[in-house]
Amino acid sequence: MKAIVNAAVGVLEWADVPTPEPGPGQVRVRTAACGICATDVEMIDGDPRTTCPAILGHEWSGTVDAVGAEADRSLLGRPCVASNVLAAGGEVGFEHPGGYGQFLVTDAANVRPLPAGYPLTAAALIEPLAVCVHGLSRMDPHSGADALVLGDGPIGLLTVCLLARETDRVVLVGGRDRRLALGGKLGAAEVVNYHQAGPGLVEALGRFGSVVEASGSAAAMTTALACAAPRAKVLALGDYGSAARADFAWNDLLHNQWELIGSDASDEASWDRAVALATGGIVPLERLATHTLPARRFAEGMALARSRASEAVKVVLDWEGDQ
Repeated sequence: MKAIVNAAVGVLEWADVPTPEPGPGQVRVRTAACGICATDVEMIDGDPRTTCPAILGHEWSGTVDAVGAEADRSLLGRPCVASNVLAAGGEVGFEHPGGYGQFLVTDAANVRPLPAGYPLTAAALIEPLAVCVHGLSRMDPHSGADALVLGDGPIGLLTVCLLARETDRVVLVGGRDRRLALGGKLGAAEVVNYHQAGPGLVEALGRFGSVVEASGSAAAMTTALACAAPRAKVLALGDYGSAARADFAWNDLLHNQWELIGSDASDEASWDRAVALATGGIVPLERLATHTLPARRFAEGMALARSRASEAVKVVLDWEGDQ
Protein backbone atom coordinates (compact mmCIF):
# COMPACT_ATOMS: atom_id res chain seq x y z
CA MET A 1 0.00 0.00 0.00
CA LYS A 2 0.97 3.66 -0.23
CA ALA A 3 1.69 5.57 2.95
CA ILE A 4 2.99 8.91 4.12
CA VAL A 5 5.90 7.77 6.27
CA ASN A 6 7.60 9.81 8.95
CA ALA A 7 11.00 8.47 7.88
CA ALA A 8 13.11 10.63 10.20
CA VAL A 9 12.65 13.67 12.41
CA GLY A 10 11.11 16.36 10.20
CA VAL A 11 11.00 14.08 7.13
CA LEU A 12 7.85 12.75 5.43
CA GLU A 13 8.03 10.41 2.43
CA TRP A 14 5.49 8.92 0.01
CA ALA A 15 6.37 5.24 0.16
CA ASP A 16 5.27 1.67 -0.54
CA VAL A 17 4.87 -0.36 2.66
CA PRO A 18 3.35 -3.78 3.40
CA THR A 19 -0.45 -3.82 3.64
CA PRO A 20 -1.39 -4.81 7.22
CA GLU A 21 -3.46 -7.88 8.06
CA PRO A 22 -6.00 -7.85 10.91
CA GLY A 23 -5.34 -10.16 13.83
CA PRO A 24 -7.92 -11.83 16.09
CA GLY A 25 -10.60 -9.35 17.12
CA GLN A 26 -9.32 -6.76 14.68
CA VAL A 27 -10.47 -5.19 11.42
CA ARG A 28 -8.61 -3.62 8.54
CA VAL A 29 -9.89 -0.25 7.40
CA ARG A 30 -9.39 1.26 3.95
CA THR A 31 -8.69 4.88 4.81
CA ALA A 32 -10.98 7.44 3.20
CA ALA A 33 -9.78 10.66 4.85
CA CYS A 34 -7.37 11.78 7.54
CA GLY A 35 -7.08 15.18 9.16
CA ILE A 36 -3.74 16.81 9.86
CA CYS A 37 -3.64 17.56 13.58
CA ALA A 38 -1.27 19.92 15.37
CA THR A 39 -0.17 16.88 17.37
CA ASP A 40 0.90 15.20 14.12
CA VAL A 41 3.10 18.19 13.34
CA GLU A 42 4.69 17.99 16.78
CA MET A 43 5.40 14.27 16.38
CA ILE A 44 6.89 14.75 12.92
CA ASP A 45 9.27 17.26 14.46
CA GLY A 46 10.30 14.72 17.11
CA ASP A 47 8.32 13.07 19.91
CA PRO A 48 9.18 10.21 22.29
CA ARG A 49 5.84 8.46 21.61
CA THR A 50 6.83 7.52 18.08
CA THR A 51 9.88 5.85 16.59
CA CYS A 52 10.78 6.52 12.99
CA PRO A 53 9.77 5.20 10.57
CA ALA A 54 6.15 5.78 11.62
CA ILE A 55 2.76 6.17 9.96
CA LEU A 56 0.85 8.82 11.86
CA GLY A 57 -2.76 10.01 11.61
CA HIS A 58 -5.33 9.64 14.39
CA GLU A 59 -8.14 11.76 12.84
CA TRP A 60 -9.31 9.24 10.26
CA SER A 61 -12.39 7.75 8.63
CA GLY A 62 -12.76 4.84 6.24
CA THR A 63 -14.48 1.59 5.32
CA VAL A 64 -13.95 -1.81 6.91
CA ASP A 65 -12.07 -3.82 4.29
CA ALA A 66 -11.27 -7.09 6.11
CA VAL A 67 -11.96 -8.73 9.47
CA GLY A 68 -9.78 -11.00 11.55
CA ALA A 69 -10.78 -14.10 13.46
CA GLU A 70 -13.33 -13.49 16.24
CA ALA A 71 -14.27 -10.09 14.78
CA ASP A 72 -17.82 -9.15 13.81
CA ARG A 73 -18.13 -9.95 10.08
CA SER A 74 -21.16 -7.68 9.75
CA LEU A 75 -18.70 -4.77 9.87
CA LEU A 76 -17.37 -5.65 6.42
CA GLY A 77 -18.03 -2.85 3.96
CA ARG A 78 -19.30 -0.45 6.63
CA PRO A 79 -18.11 3.17 6.61
CA CYS A 80 -16.75 3.96 10.04
CA VAL A 81 -14.61 5.78 12.51
CA ALA A 82 -13.11 4.26 15.66
CA SER A 83 -11.59 5.23 18.96
CA ASN A 84 -7.84 4.81 18.73
CA VAL A 85 -6.77 3.19 22.02
CA LEU A 86 -6.08 -0.51 21.41
CA ALA A 87 -6.75 -3.23 23.97
CA ALA A 88 -3.17 -4.46 23.65
CA GLY A 89 -1.82 -0.96 24.40
CA GLY A 90 -0.90 2.10 22.38
CA GLU A 91 -2.97 4.13 19.98
CA VAL A 92 -3.64 4.11 16.26
CA GLY A 93 -1.80 7.05 14.72
CA PHE A 94 0.74 7.15 17.53
CA GLU A 95 2.46 3.91 18.49
CA HIS A 96 0.50 2.02 15.79
CA PRO A 97 0.11 2.94 12.09
CA GLY A 98 -2.75 5.32 11.42
CA GLY A 99 -4.58 7.22 8.74
CA TYR A 100 -1.50 8.46 6.90
CA GLY A 101 -1.62 5.07 5.17
CA GLN A 102 -4.09 3.60 2.65
CA PHE A 103 -5.00 0.90 5.19
CA LEU A 104 -4.86 0.62 8.97
CA VAL A 105 -5.70 -2.02 11.56
CA THR A 106 -7.75 -1.39 14.69
CA ASP A 107 -9.82 -3.29 17.26
CA ALA A 108 -13.24 -4.31 16.00
CA ALA A 109 -14.69 -3.33 19.39
CA ASN A 110 -13.60 0.28 18.79
CA VAL A 111 -15.41 0.66 15.47
CA ARG A 112 -18.37 3.03 15.18
CA PRO A 113 -20.27 2.42 11.92
CA LEU A 114 -21.57 5.51 10.17
CA PRO A 115 -24.81 5.99 8.25
CA ALA A 116 -24.56 5.38 4.52
CA GLY A 117 -23.95 8.64 2.73
CA TYR A 118 -22.41 10.52 5.64
CA PRO A 119 -19.41 12.39 4.16
CA LEU A 120 -16.20 10.67 5.19
CA THR A 121 -14.19 13.88 4.87
CA ALA A 122 -16.30 15.38 7.65
CA ALA A 123 -16.16 12.10 9.59
CA ALA A 124 -12.40 12.51 10.01
CA LEU A 125 -13.21 15.33 12.45
CA ILE A 126 -15.24 13.11 14.76
CA GLU A 127 -12.03 12.38 16.69
CA PRO A 128 -11.41 16.01 17.73
CA LEU A 129 -15.14 16.36 18.39
CA ALA A 130 -14.87 13.43 20.83
CA VAL A 131 -12.02 15.27 22.58
CA CYS A 132 -14.29 18.29 23.09
CA VAL A 133 -17.26 16.18 24.20
CA HIS A 134 -15.07 14.45 26.79
CA GLY A 135 -13.63 17.73 28.07
CA LEU A 136 -17.03 19.37 28.52
CA SER A 137 -18.43 16.27 30.20
CA ARG A 138 -15.63 16.56 32.77
CA MET A 139 -16.24 20.28 33.15
CA ASP A 140 -20.05 20.18 33.34
CA PRO A 141 -20.34 23.91 32.47
CA HIS A 142 -22.52 26.17 34.58
CA SER A 143 -25.93 26.07 32.94
CA GLY A 144 -26.97 29.48 31.67
CA ALA A 145 -23.71 31.21 32.64
CA ASP A 146 -21.65 33.11 30.09
CA ALA A 147 -18.75 31.04 28.72
CA LEU A 148 -15.35 32.05 27.38
CA VAL A 149 -13.31 29.98 24.91
CA LEU A 150 -9.68 30.85 24.29
CA GLY A 151 -8.32 29.42 21.04
CA ASP A 152 -9.77 29.50 17.53
CA GLY A 153 -8.33 26.21 16.29
CA PRO A 154 -10.53 23.18 15.56
CA ILE A 155 -10.79 22.24 19.25
CA GLY A 156 -11.81 25.77 20.24
CA LEU A 157 -14.33 26.05 17.41
CA LEU A 158 -15.91 22.70 18.20
CA THR A 159 -16.07 23.68 21.87
CA VAL A 160 -17.92 26.87 20.89
CA CYS A 161 -20.43 24.81 18.93
CA LEU A 162 -21.07 22.54 21.91
CA LEU A 163 -21.15 25.30 24.55
CA ALA A 164 -23.62 27.34 22.49
CA ARG A 165 -26.14 24.55 23.15
CA GLU A 166 -25.59 24.65 26.93
CA THR A 167 -24.96 28.27 27.89
CA ASP A 168 -26.63 31.62 27.22
CA ARG A 169 -23.64 33.37 25.68
CA VAL A 170 -20.25 32.21 24.36
CA VAL A 171 -17.34 34.55 23.68
CA LEU A 172 -14.47 33.29 21.49
CA VAL A 173 -10.95 34.74 21.61
CA GLY A 174 -8.41 33.97 18.90
CA GLY A 175 -5.93 35.46 16.51
CA ARG A 176 -7.19 34.61 13.01
CA ASP A 177 -10.10 36.52 11.52
CA ARG A 178 -11.40 33.70 9.28
CA ARG A 179 -11.52 31.29 12.18
CA LEU A 180 -13.19 33.87 14.39
CA ALA A 181 -15.81 34.49 11.71
CA LEU A 182 -16.49 30.76 11.58
CA GLY A 183 -16.78 30.75 15.37
CA GLY A 184 -19.55 33.31 15.07
CA LYS A 185 -21.41 31.08 12.63
CA LEU A 186 -20.98 28.12 15.00
CA GLY A 187 -22.60 29.91 17.92
CA ALA A 188 -20.26 32.48 19.46
CA ALA A 189 -22.21 35.59 20.42
CA GLU A 190 -19.01 37.65 20.33
CA VAL A 191 -15.55 37.10 18.85
CA VAL A 192 -12.39 38.95 19.90
CA ASN A 193 -9.08 39.12 18.06
CA TYR A 194 -6.44 39.34 20.78
CA HIS A 195 -4.00 41.01 18.37
CA GLN A 196 -6.40 43.92 18.07
CA ALA A 197 -7.43 43.96 21.74
CA GLY A 198 -3.85 44.34 22.95
CA PRO A 199 -3.03 44.77 26.65
CA GLY A 200 -6.61 45.67 27.52
CA LEU A 201 -7.91 42.22 26.59
CA VAL A 202 -8.76 40.99 30.11
CA GLU A 203 -10.58 44.19 31.04
CA ALA A 204 -12.53 44.13 27.76
CA LEU A 205 -13.59 40.52 28.24
CA GLY A 206 -14.76 40.68 31.86
CA ARG A 207 -15.47 37.62 34.02
CA PHE A 208 -17.06 34.29 33.10
CA GLY A 209 -18.51 31.36 35.00
CA SER A 210 -17.17 28.81 32.50
CA VAL A 211 -13.77 29.22 30.83
CA VAL A 212 -12.16 26.83 28.34
CA GLU A 213 -8.51 27.24 27.35
CA ALA A 214 -8.19 25.39 24.02
CA SER A 215 -5.12 26.95 22.44
CA GLY A 216 -2.33 25.25 24.38
CA SER A 217 -0.73 28.63 25.12
CA ALA A 218 0.57 29.26 28.62
CA ALA A 219 -0.14 32.97 28.14
CA ALA A 220 -3.73 32.14 27.21
CA MET A 221 -4.09 30.09 30.39
CA THR A 222 -3.00 33.15 32.36
CA THR A 223 -5.75 35.10 30.58
CA ALA A 224 -8.23 32.30 31.30
CA LEU A 225 -7.62 32.58 35.04
CA ALA A 226 -7.75 36.38 34.93
CA CYS A 227 -11.20 36.10 33.32
CA ALA A 228 -12.54 33.49 35.74
CA ALA A 229 -15.37 34.74 37.97
CA PRO A 230 -15.75 33.54 41.57
CA ARG A 231 -16.72 29.84 41.61
CA ALA A 232 -15.84 29.57 37.93
CA LYS A 233 -14.96 26.31 36.23
CA VAL A 234 -11.78 26.49 34.14
CA LEU A 235 -11.06 23.69 31.67
CA ALA A 236 -7.58 23.10 30.22
CA LEU A 237 -8.12 21.49 26.82
CA GLY A 238 -4.91 22.47 25.06
CA ASP A 239 -1.50 20.76 25.04
CA TYR A 240 1.03 23.00 26.76
CA GLY A 241 4.20 21.00 26.18
CA SER A 242 6.57 19.71 28.82
CA ALA A 243 8.17 23.06 29.68
CA ALA A 244 5.11 25.18 30.52
CA ARG A 245 4.48 25.83 34.24
CA ALA A 246 1.63 27.44 36.18
CA ASP A 247 2.31 30.89 37.58
CA PHE A 248 -0.54 32.38 39.59
CA ALA A 249 -1.34 33.26 43.17
CA TRP A 250 -2.65 30.15 44.91
CA ASN A 251 -4.83 32.33 47.11
CA ASP A 252 -6.71 33.35 43.96
CA LEU A 253 -7.71 29.70 43.60
CA LEU A 254 -8.59 29.51 47.28
CA HIS A 255 -10.54 32.75 47.65
CA ASN A 256 -12.36 32.51 44.30
CA GLN A 257 -13.18 28.82 44.87
CA TRP A 258 -12.32 28.00 41.26
CA GLU A 259 -12.54 24.51 39.84
CA LEU A 260 -9.51 23.78 37.63
CA ILE A 261 -10.18 20.83 35.34
CA GLY A 262 -7.83 19.03 32.98
CA SER A 263 -9.01 16.80 30.16
CA ASP A 264 -6.88 14.61 27.91
CA ALA A 265 -8.06 13.00 24.66
CA SER A 266 -11.41 11.16 24.86
CA ASP A 267 -13.16 8.08 26.21
CA GLU A 268 -15.57 5.52 24.78
CA ALA A 269 -18.71 7.35 25.90
CA SER A 270 -17.53 10.57 24.27
CA TRP A 271 -17.03 8.73 20.97
CA ASP A 272 -20.62 7.50 20.99
CA ARG A 273 -21.87 11.01 21.73
CA ALA A 274 -19.61 12.59 19.10
CA VAL A 275 -20.82 10.20 16.39
CA ALA A 276 -24.45 10.98 17.30
CA LEU A 277 -23.82 14.75 17.24
CA ALA A 278 -22.03 14.58 13.89
CA THR A 279 -24.30 12.20 12.02
CA GLY A 280 -27.42 13.85 13.46
CA GLY A 281 -26.37 17.13 11.86
CA ILE A 282 -26.10 18.90 15.21
CA VAL A 283 -22.39 19.69 14.79
CA PRO A 284 -21.55 20.69 11.17
CA LEU A 285 -18.08 19.19 10.92
CA GLU A 286 -17.87 19.88 7.19
CA ARG A 287 -17.54 23.60 7.94
CA LEU A 288 -14.20 23.02 9.63
CA ALA A 289 -12.74 20.92 6.79
CA THR A 290 -11.70 24.00 4.84
CA HIS A 291 -8.97 22.35 2.76
CA THR A 292 -9.13 18.84 1.28
CA LEU A 293 -6.18 17.56 -0.75
CA PRO A 294 -5.31 14.20 -2.34
CA ALA A 295 -3.10 12.25 0.06
CA ARG A 296 -0.15 12.32 -2.32
CA ARG A 297 -0.15 16.13 -1.95
CA PHE A 298 0.65 15.73 1.74
CA ALA A 299 3.57 18.16 1.58
CA GLU A 300 1.26 20.95 0.44
CA GLY A 301 -1.26 19.99 3.11
CA MET A 302 1.40 19.97 5.82
CA ALA A 303 2.60 23.41 4.75
CA LEU A 304 -0.96 24.73 5.01
CA ALA A 305 -1.39 23.19 8.46
CA ARG A 306 1.88 24.70 9.68
CA SER A 307 1.38 28.19 8.29
CA ARG A 308 -0.25 30.81 10.48
CA ALA A 309 -0.69 32.91 7.35
CA SER A 310 -2.91 30.31 5.63
CA GLU A 311 -6.71 30.38 5.69
CA ALA A 312 -6.87 26.73 6.72
CA VAL A 313 -8.94 25.62 9.71
CA LYS A 314 -8.57 21.88 9.19
CA VAL A 315 -6.60 20.27 6.36
CA VAL A 316 -7.88 16.82 5.39
CA LEU A 317 -5.99 14.32 3.26
CA ASP A 318 -8.25 12.44 0.83
CA TRP A 319 -7.21 8.83 0.28
CA GLU A 320 -10.19 7.84 -1.87
CA GLY A 321 -8.86 9.84 -4.80
CA ASP A 322 -5.49 8.09 -4.49
CA GLN A 323 -6.80 4.50 -4.43
